[in-house]
Amino acid sequence: MCGIIGYVGKSEAVPILLDGLERLEYRGYDSAGVAVVSPESELRVVKTKGRLSVLREHLEQQDPLRGTIGIGHTRWATHGEPNDTNAHPHIGQDGKIAVVHNGIIENYLEIRELLERKGIIFQSETDTEVIAQLMEYYYRKLGNLMDAVYAVLGRIEGAYAMGILCKDFPGQMIAARKDAPLLIGYGEDGNYIASDVTALLRYTRTVTYMEDGEVAVLTADGVQIFDQDRTAIDKPRHTIEWDVSAAEKGGYAHFMLKEIMEQGEAVRKTISPRVHDGRVVIEELAGMEPYLQGLRKICIVACGSAYHVGMIGKYALERLLRIPVDAYLASEFRYSEPLLGDDTLVIVISQSGETLDSMAALREAKKRGSKVLSIVNVVGSSIARESDITLYTWAGPEIAVATTKAYTTQMALLILLGVYCAECNGKIDAEERKAILDEFDKLPEKIDGVLSDLKIYQEAAARYFNQDSVFFIGRNLDYALGLEGSLKLKEISYIHSESYAAGELKHGTISLIEPGTLVIALATYTPLIEKTRSNIVEVRARGADVIAVATEETAPYVKDQADELMILPKTHPLLQSVLGVLPLQLFAYYVALNRGCDIDKPRNLAKSVTVE
Repeated sequence: MCGIIGYVGKSEAVPILLDGLERLEYRGYDSAGVAVVSPESELRVVKTKGRLSVLREHLEQQDPLRGTIGIGHTRWATHGEPNDTNAHPHIGQDGKIAVVHNGIIENYLEIRELLERKGIIFQSETDTEVIAQLMEYYYRKLGNLMDAVYAVLGRIEGAYAMGILCKDFPGQMIAARKDAPLLIGYGEDGNYIASDVTALLRYTRTVTYMEDGEVAVLTADGVQIFDQDRTAIDKPRHTIEWDVSAAEKGGYAHFMLKEIMEQGEAVRKTISPRVHDGRVVIEELAGMEPYLQGLRKICIVACGSAYHVGMIGKYALERLLRIPVDAYLASEFRYSEPLLGDDTLVIVISQSGETLDSMAALREAKKRGSKVLSIVNVVGSSIARESDITLYTWAGPEIAVATTKAYTTQMALLILLGVYCAECNGKIDAEERKAILDEFDKLPEKIDGVLSDLKIYQEAAARYFNQDSVFFIGRNLDYALGLEGSLKLKEISYIHSESYAAGELKHGTISLIEPGTLVIALATYTPLIEKTRSNIVEVRARGADVIAVATEETAPYVKDQADELMILPKTHPLLQSVLGVLPLQLFAYYVALNRGCDIDKPRNLAKSVTVE
């Protein structure tokens, strides 16, 4: 949620801030702003509702915002409607301190009422303004800026990543973090803070990840980092390996299409380091065989698309391991009094590694005595650092808000993990292991084959883009796959869409089917294809238009009942969903394109959700 960029150095700050914010646009936002301390030690703020282009326009229409230190922000509204006043940065009543902030201040109303009783007048409806006003209050009272910062951090409750400027210290920027991502970048021409490394790739590849409770003081010449007790600490620096081109469109109309087309290579990068000589090799689990052999239960915890990976993982891991596997929405997990212990492995799945609900679930699992294994894409992210074991997907940066390659690589890695654990427990024979791994080897090529001809998806989208409501149906793994297909369609095209287990149609849902309703029938799961065909016949009898997604093996069962048939190569049943999601991603993309939607930055959505 939201984006933060900060710079202190020898160059003009505004161009750097705007460039960084542009690279953070994919996270989702509804307003943007910058604050700069001028050479005359004036604190100047410009912020606007709307896209970054609106902010650029405002900046061009007034005197240049000069200064070599500044902070910038793209906001996604949580407290207060999107408007110029509620946009960040926020300043205190005295005009001395400016703050940008990601996260939620849970006790902001209590603090606001306290400050209002002391005569402080608030301008916005946000929780963030409380930070700026409270910091100025303590600064007046204590006479020391760092004392004021720590006093504020001791008073507020909730999650925060923040950048702070004070006009009395024109060469100094302060950063603080708790339960929201924030990193420090070290450059030749100055130093930076950012909520995401993509904002910094043009300027530096050397970063430090801030931990909860830490405060950093940045100047043009150096960085000091302190823990929650104000003790100076040394932290390791990391080198970012991503190419800058990986975070650019590379000639595609949208990041989403680029990332769809990258899935073959992304899955190859996920698989190839982990399969050697016909065996799954997961170095991060070396020596853990006794623990894995003692497992009695697995809980998969995630949000959104990652939760849909978990649903597929439930089917796949139960088949491979023959132990109970439950998939939980992270936002419900810690409130459900989960039955955990040292014989339960909790698998947390998150693209960003910063999802707040998933982070809270991770901590709950550890508190209840379970080991946590995370599957994440972003190296050094909070979930990666706090997990007992971390498996990286190595998918590269994913810029579009709607996930594609992160989903497929998470799924591939989770199934690989299942094969590894099944072998540790003697639950898989050599023949089945070979059958699965042989298909893993062919999987990237089969993905590329599906993506080599886009015409059928373009034509289907052109016919059906004006639907008001779309239903996905499927059984077993196809039902779990339909959840993701439905989410993709609704989040980028804004069409109402639902996914149902096909066997549930007759228990109420079929009352919604009327002539012209579009039903997308997933028919790739061979053991239940005859039952799936019966469900397709049911909706056709009530006037539905049907798009069927089938394999070379199942297509003959459904082709006479489908208005559109999308045929996929056959692979191992556990891997079929990796191929099955591709037509659903492409159909959603081209429907959204036909409807003129903002595909990479859908309304109201953010890439990394760091609030509950």
